[in-house]
Amino acid sequence: MKVYKVLIGVFLTCIFLPTWAQKSTYSADVIVYGGNASAIIAAVQVKKMGHSVIVVSPDKHLGGLTSGGLGFSDTGNKEVIGGLSREFYQRIYQHYQKEENWLWEKKSQFGNKGQGTVAMDGANKTMWIFEPHAAEQVMEDLVKEYQIQVLREEFLDRSRQGIRLKDAKIQEITTLSKKRFVGKMFIDASYEGDLMALAGVKYHVGREANSVYGEKWNGVQVGVFQHGHYFKSKISPYKVANDPSSGLLPEVSMEKPGPNGSGDHKIQAYCFRMCLSNHPDNRIAFPKPEGYNPDRYTLYARVFESGWRETFDKFDAIPNRKTDTNNHGPFSTDFIGKNYDYPEATYARRKTIIKEHELYQKGLMYFLQNDPRVPSEVQERMKTWGLAKDEFKDNGGWPHQLYVREARRMLGKYVMKEADALGKTKIEEPIGMGSYSLDSHNAQRFVTADGYVQNEGDIGVHPDKPYSISYGSIVPKEQECQNLLVPVCLSSSHIAYGSIRMEPVFMILGQSAATAAVLAIQQKTSTQQVPYSLLKERLLKDGQVVSY
Repeated sequence: MKVYKVLIGVFLTCIFLPTWAQKSTYSADVIVYGGNASAIIAAVQVKKMGHSVIVVSPDKHLGGLTSGGLGFSDTGNKEVIGGLSREFYQRIYQHYQKEENWLWEKKSQFGNKGQGTVAMDGANKTMWIFEPHAAEQVMEDLVKEYQIQVLREEFLDRSRQGIRLKDAKIQEITTLSKKRFVGKMFIDASYEGDLMALAGVKYHVGREANSVYGEKWNGVQVGVFQHGHYFKSKISPYKVANDPSSGLLPEVSMEKPGPNGSGDHKIQAYCFRMCLSNHPDNRIAFPKPEGYNPDRYTLYARVFESGWRETFDKFDAIPNRKTDTNNHGPFSTDFIGKNYDYPEATYARRKTIIKEHELYQKGLMYFLQNDPRVPSEVQERMKTWGLAKDEFKDNGGWPHQLYVREARRMLGKYVMKEADALGKTKIEEPIGMGSYSLDSHNAQRFVTADGYVQNEGDIGVHPDKPYSISYGSIVPKEQECQNLLVPVCLSSSHIAYGSIRMEPVFMILGQSAATAAVLAIQQKTSTQQVPYSLLKERLLKDGQVVSY
């Protein structure tokens, strides 16, 4: 009889408990949402400061772009990369000191070329160029060493049921699998800023007009060509060359670009950073992808007809005869204009967008290897390359992370602007540094007034010197949310974000965000009211570089 009473009691409790109380519950001092490098570094810092943390990762693989193909690191001035971000590159260095990790070439055969410095810096024991699996292993090692609890493939429930707020503070978040996460502080380290948006924090998507922040390089930039990613010859955008009545070729927009300096909803293009191999025993040939249509690459064929021969200029070498292959030229791996709705899209729509990018890029590789319109010398060289067989093994050699170059950007306590990212201002309350150029990829491909095709949005302006990043740029306004930090979708204009958005900087900001979160707990205050003197003291103690 007692057993029956207990069972009935449990049954009635489950019925009458609020829905939120029936779910699996996890709690920690700090909840980090995201599985990229910034998220993992943030979690490590929380543990180093003696507090509990849970990483809620929508990803199965940890490290984001750092382990997702971006191995030719966009570092800028290495002197300003400190703290745990620098430790990551030191761990990479140690990985490549082991002879057994040179499987497809000897260490002495590796060219040791990096961005602006050697790839392998023996003096500082850092290595800036690496294979995807090496980066992922470092992330997994950190998780294991610091005993960080990571729940993978847990997507935030982006409906109203996905968050509980009280007095401008997040009480808990819920994932689609109905798991609840209760914390004192929350860090949104995702590339998309989903938690930030769900918390009601204001943000922006797209390019601001130059007039908004008094900038020069934001907004529409027709006729501005600062890299080689534009049509250098007059190329017809029509199916029948020079015949508008035949209709536009695929991958060309009918939309007009808008006046220079004006704002729009457009964002810089995404792509996959492919890891290719030219070792015969470690490459996967590019098969014809589903739905392959050679017509969509006709523009590329016309570029070749014009005499262009820069196909391999961004096959950047990483160890073991592999590449970090990036976009290069007027028609390349960037899927221009096909990501505008990604930042705020549903999970299902994002999955479709990601698949469209994959098929476009796989089709591009197949085109280069097989289409008779490709110059023979390009085609023969291209046939020596394929996806690296020993990378992304559970995904057929294809990267697991789309390069989301920008998505939402918070409108926080302080907005980082063009002048800040060019090193022309003095930043209050600095928490880390950036130094890369204002680097925005093309945002649209359109038909010019004289009937030719052109790209727009590609900017590359170098800062005067490394610049500081304000603490105010990673915290929301106090009236919006008081226990949230946003180190990736931080508060920045489009063009300033073009510099800040580098993976080493995201790691730096992840560590600084975690430091502030713990201090807010210890001081029993909001993220906005953390005493900066205490924050700076701890950042410097932990090796962060906040000024140059």
